[in-house]
Amino acid sequence: MVKTIRVSEEYHEWLSAHKRPDETMEETLRRMTRGPNPDDVAGLLTSEEAEQAKAAVDDLRGRDADRFAAARAAFEDDDE
Repeated sequence: MVKTIRVSEEYHEWLSAHKRPDETMEETLRRMTRGPNPDDVAGLLTSEEAEQAKAAVDDLRGRDADRFAAARAAFEDDDE
């Protein structure tokens, strides 16, 4: 599946300036953001392990959301 993302013209110019002649824009983005190459991680986890990892990430994100909401509420209370 292909997804389109919007970036500012300045960011696109910066990224293009760092693009190597033999790279696609995706490869440049991965290199510049140090994102993993899917071929490097494919098959490391079973389907069950992958689902458990996704659930753990969702759980951590939920905890962070709760912490951020509490911090935001504390700041809002200080304004009163």
